[in-house]
Amino acid sequence: MTSSAVTHTDAALMAAARTDPDAFRELYGRYAERVHGYFVRRTRDDAAAFDLTAETFAQAWLVRARFRDEAGGSAAPWLFGIARNALLMSVRRGAIERRATERLGLMGRLDHAPATAAPDETWADGADELLESLPESQREAVRLRVIEDLDYDRVADALGTTPSAARVRVHRGLEALRHRLSPSKETP
Repeated sequence: MTSSAVTHTDAALMAAARTDPDAFRELYGRYAERVHGYFVRRTRDDAAAFDLTAETFAQAWLVRARFRDEAGGSAAPWLFGIARNALLMSVRRGAIERRATERLGLMGRLDHAPATAAPDETWADGADELLESLPESQREAVRLRVIEDLDYDRVADALGTTPSAARVRVHRGLEALRHRLSPSKETP
């Protein structure tokens, strides 16, 4: 083991990472496996754990200048705080999407489709026309997220936008569909 590996605390690496990507890479090497294990234990889904690990370190990179050494040179509490927030946001996004698709009646329609049906046949009658009533950007975002079941990073890539913008488009599209499917509250 080299003496430089022994002398670099996590806090020193985080300070260096402000201008040296290799310092952050070293921190990643120290914690990636532990962070991934954290997510595997909580999600029981290896693919989701990899996505959340990547999201955690991407967020850590973006906010690296805000790191404060409050744990005797260790970045572990800071990184696992970011990991916890990434997990909570993922759970919230999933819950919001499930509620939206359930309110729209899409889940029941898709869940009860015959197993032998082609993907186009699982879409309920009239749903194509309803989807066509959305602006193109929202229509494509909803199609990719709800029908194709892509994660927001892949939806964003397909739309040529950011994951945040993709979330907004999906949310607005689902909200518009919900309003179109809701019975009028006006009385004659």
